[in-house]
Amino acid sequence: MIFDDLQKANIQSMKDHDKVAHEIISLVFGKCKNEAIDKGCADRKLPDPEALRIIQKTIKELEEEKLAFEKAQRPERVEELKAQMEILNKYLPKQLSEDEIRTIIASLEDKKIPSVMKYFKANYQGQVDNSLVSKIAKEFN
Repeated sequence: MIFDDLQKANIQSMKDHDKVAHEIISLVFGKCKNEAIDKGCADRKLPDPEALRIIQKTIKELEEEKLAFEKAQRPERVEELKAQMEILNKYLPKQLSEDEIRTIIASLEDKKIPSVMKYFKANYQGQVDNSLVSKIAKEFN
């Protein structure tokens, strides 16, 4: 379970005195913990799909932050953010490539964008970037 893995990684990063890893893992673990409490999850552990959603959202936030620091010419902070994104990417399932997405869309009967998005959300949650799916689906319409 991702929640348990984050908890173990958080403790390990403290033991290793890894400031970069601890900073990001602690942040995501805290978000997951708060979400579990808000949703009233049994044993206060967030289910994997919800934890994946939080990790993906955090990665997008880090990407935006990285772009801002690149514009501000702060290379040391950019490198730190890249390292944090790599740490979080380890918790995500393997992402589908553009070719794999095209193949899946081509095999669908209904290639309208809402139908395609609904299909991917139901079957490939966390394995695709929805903006990429949308872009590729537009090629079929």
